[in-house]
Amino acid sequence: MKKFFSLLVVFTTVALTSCTSPYEPAVQILPEYIKEVYVRPFINNTNQFGLEAKFTNAVVDEILSDGRLSLVNTEEESDGILAVTIKKYILKPLIYDINGVAEQYKLWIIVSVSFIDKDNNVTLWTEPNMEGIQIYRDITRTQSNPDMGDGISEEEAREMVWEKLSRNIVKRTIKGFGSVTSISEKKVPV
Repeated sequence: MKKFFSLLVVFTTVALTSCTSPYEPAVQILPEYIKEVYVRPFINNTNQFGLEAKFTNAVVDEILSDGRLSLVNTEEESDGILAVTIKKYILKPLIYDINGVAEQYKLWIIVSVSFIDKDNNVTLWTEPNMEGIQIYRDITRTQSNPDMGDGISEEEAREMVWEKLSRNIVKRTIKGFGSVTSISEKKVPV
């Protein structure tokens, strides 16, 4: 019985220590020669005007603050290319007051992201459905009802989503993740 219990403890310890999160990959995929990155202008496929500019700025700021990659102004100067498309923007009411007016919302933004090794013409990683979610209370409702606590605006919730997505994109770009795919094998969103 002691032997069985000892084996169970060892197995459990090994199993728990070998688990990694999807944004903490165990293998470095990003080739060492990729030092300069071009960020393509983001594409916005939603009916929300101007999302792409603020999201692009958030990703650029995150790359600059990380400091491991340099940004360049053209694809020709770059070693790698980051391509992002904003696919969906969903704002869903979650909680209503007694009059049927929404008080709390879930903001859900889905983007498609690819990182391309320009020199070897391959996609190093792609995530067709990366998502950012923020649940928040509407500031106009919390101002009229102090019992609800602090609220934020939809714009502030969007900024929080951009921050989360930007961190995940840069982390994944630096660490690498997934398998290398030839551009001719897999269509890259542009």
